[in-house]
Amino acid sequence: MEFAKKEIDALCNLQLKLAKAISKPKTEIIKPQIQTEIADEIKNIKQDIEAFLNTYPEKKAMEDKFSLIQNDLIKKYTEKYPQDNTISYQVKTLMDEVIYEVSREMVLSKKVRADGRKLDEIRQITIQVGYLPRTHGSALFTRGQTQTIATTTLGTKEDQQILDELEGKTLDRFMLHYNFPGFSTGDIKPDRGPSRREIGHGNLAKRALSYLIPSEEEFPYTIRVVSDILESNGSSSMATVCGGSLSLFDAGVPMKAACSGIAMGLITDKDRYAVLSDIAGLEDHFGDMDFKLAGTRNGITAFQMDVKLSSGIPVNILKEAIEQASKGRNHILDIMEAAISKPREKVSEFAPKIIKVSIPKDKIGLLIGPGGKNIKSIIEKTNANIEIDDEGSVFISGQDSKGLDEARRIVEGYSIDVEVGKTYKGRVMDIKDFGAFVEILPGKEGLLHISEIDLKRIRKVEDVLKVGDEVEVKVIDMDNSGKFKLSRKALLKH
Repeated sequence: MEFAKKEIDALCNLQLKLAKAISKPKTEIIKPQIQTEIADEIKNIKQDIEAFLNTYPEKKAMEDKFSLIQNDLIKKYTEKYPQDNTISYQVKTLMDEVIYEVSREMVLSKKVRADGRKLDEIRQITIQVGYLPRTHGSALFTRGQTQTIATTTLGTKEDQQILDELEGKTLDRFMLHYNFPGFSTGDIKPDRGPSRREIGHGNLAKRALSYLIPSEEEFPYTIRVVSDILESNGSSSMATVCGGSLSLFDAGVPMKAACSGIAMGLITDKDRYAVLSDIAGLEDHFGDMDFKLAGTRNGITAFQMDVKLSSGIPVNILKEAIEQASKGRNHILDIMEAAISKPREKVSEFAPKIIKVSIPKDKIGLLIGPGGKNIKSIIEKTNANIEIDDEGSVFISGQDSKGLDEARRIVEGYSIDVEVGKTYKGRVMDIKDFGAFVEILPGKEGLLHISEIDLKRIRKVEDVLKVGDEVEVKVIDMDNSGKFKLSRKALLKH
């Protein structure tokens, strides 16, 4: 960071120089004049606010108290100055200034936060893994008054998200969606499309977890995590990281490691400062920094910082924040690992079962067959879903284990070449006067001539074989075109 700072300073100076060269006069905003009487009254209740905060009230009690004071003042002075339509603005602005000053001074001088915690103290955490029995994976994660229920759904390759980007279409096998309904903060609002905030928070949580998702070769599932925030008092995006990691473990996703997240805050005043762990809503609103860090015991996988200081954050404070965050993340990981220490051995019984088989690229056409004949036949026979990519990876999915095993056997058969002199167990597919056609591998039929069916001479093929019979045969000859001849007689004892 120290090395990069020199280059960043140069880029910032260039931007300032450019802005100065092309800047236009700024629009002057005239602020409403503050009534002296209102300012004095709010100043007089400063001690009451300080005394109230020293009782370390919960979020709801705090909101109710401040709202009551504010509404009473607005009502009082609106009636006294009916011509002044800025009374509401004046009261809210002055109240914010007083709460800002009192709450920050409390942290800087007493080293105690508005909810009574120490500077590096994490709120109480409770975890319930497998909270929703019908999902593929779920976890209820609660930290203080922030709660999320995270669910993991496993799908097939067909469920991958299609991304239409400038470089062309791509597929995404890991999705994370973050939902922040109004009721989570006590608001009443319609639920429409995702907001910028929801998209941004979801993207941050996805980045944190994406580095720990197993490769498609290890785990051929499409994975979707949904985090629904049920209650929020700060740091819901980091709760999503924790809940998402837990639900992935519950779903049996072989993650590289568990992942936790924490939001760090900062209060500064000239030469005094305090770094806060696991900030709540009030500390985010009146603080100077919201620094989110997520990762494993081995390192950070994602971070994001919102800064309110025009001078930026000094490097020494940033170092302290990262070190303090590391201790906090490990504390959270201890609690998470006590709930579920490793991914479950098996995926949920409700999740689709997936088998991945690789075949040579030159066998793809043979497997598909003319007009998809072979694939359709396998799907109809085994009731399994089959998808093939251009690299020869075949994904077989379904709920029935027997059907999957049969589909895999058939698919693998298409990648095997027939060998002269080798014995195969085949199925009689058709009977002619001169012999029977036997399928010894999927899509590969050879002629079993009537003279090669039995040791003794037979008059009709039907005397020994019928369509559908299973028969053991030996490949005795193959021509240059790949057509081969079979013998049953060669395997019979004289």
